[in-house]
Amino acid sequence: MAKLHFRYGAMNAGKTTLMLQTVYNYEERNQKVLLLKPTTDTKGNEKVISRIGLSRNVDTSISPNDNIFDKIGNCLNIINCILVDEAQFLSKTQVDELYYITKLYNIPVIAFGLRTDFRSNGFEGSIRLLELADALEEMPTICRCGKKARFNARKVNGEFTSDGASVVIDGTQNVEYESLCGSCYIDKVLNLKKK
Repeated sequence: MAKLHFRYGAMNAGKTTLMLQTVYNYEERNQKVLLLKPTTDTKGNEKVISRIGLSRNVDTSISPNDNIFDKIGNCLNIINCILVDEAQFLSKTQVDELYYITKLYNIPVIAFGLRTDFRSNGFEGSIRLLELADALEEMPTICRCGKKARFNARKVNGEFTSDGASVVIDGTQNVEYESLCGSCYIDKVLNLKKK
């Protein structure tokens, strides 16, 4: 039976690069892949773009209130795999629908995304993926200090912040993100010190 996979990690862990490599592997074997991306992620618009420059057009964009069966139902008999970029932006219901597809249609779904936002709070889609996924894989990246980074820190005008809307796409509004380990996150973002 097909599985729902969730491959997650902090910013710059190579999630999109691995996803594009996975697309290539399927297509190289003449397998039909459907690449989905939530419209919440405006970076690249109708493209998925990795930080190292790889890109591919999105097959279907998913809006927050879309029913995934309605959006891709006519493709379910001809595809071999569904890949989802920025899966943290899916709704709980949309994650449920992807899970149902794996079991009803025997199509594997591989979702890539962040686990938490810049305040270390879980995204709705990520929380549901952590609850339902048949397979979980954390993708590591490195903090500025060399330790494993697990947190996404937001910078506005070059300064770390823990204020603002949960979702602001990097590159907009003078916002950028940096992956940090727990110690650096506590020091740089929360400004907590030993007493």
